[in-house]
Amino acid sequence: MSGGDVVRVQTFVRVPQRAAFDVFTLELDAWWRTGPAYRVGGRHQGAMHLEPKLGGRVFQEYGERGSSVHEIGAITVWDPPARFAFSWRGINFKHSDPSTTVEVRFEASGEGTRVFVEHRGFAALRPDHPVRHGQNVVEFIGQMGRWWGSVMTGLRVHAERNLP
Repeated sequence: MSGGDVVRVQTFVRVPQRAAFDVFTLELDAWWRTGPAYRVGGRHQGAMHLEPKLGGRVFQEYGERGSSVHEIGAITVWDPPARFAFSWRGINFKHSDPSTTVEVRFEASGEGTRVFVEHRGFAALRPDHPVRHGQNVVEFIGQMGRWWGSVMTGLRVHAERNLP
């Protein structure tokens, strides 16, 4: 579900809260979708990284042998295993562009964990910002919701890979 300036998605993973948090933060590269829609490396997919601490970086190494780095953002909230947040800057953001914010929450629910992702701050970006790909606000937020939904499917599938 998405709306206005905020993208909200959720998924349910059939693992305990701590396991869901650890898979998200410690195994990021193993479950994050690949391909040009999800990684900046093109032919050289590279590796996604999250430094699990307040102030830690979220980044992607790509290019031949990880020769290039895209700094996505930094951890701004670190509260394991309940939640964390980080700043987000796409590859097409200029240094002067404001970053957006991604908050991820993990709530125990029955036989697993509900994972909520909220990506906000798009209103601070100019209407013709390249990240919008020429889309109006409604189209762009909808597209970002579908994008995050696909990313969260990767998390769910990876987290549940060893379940019967």
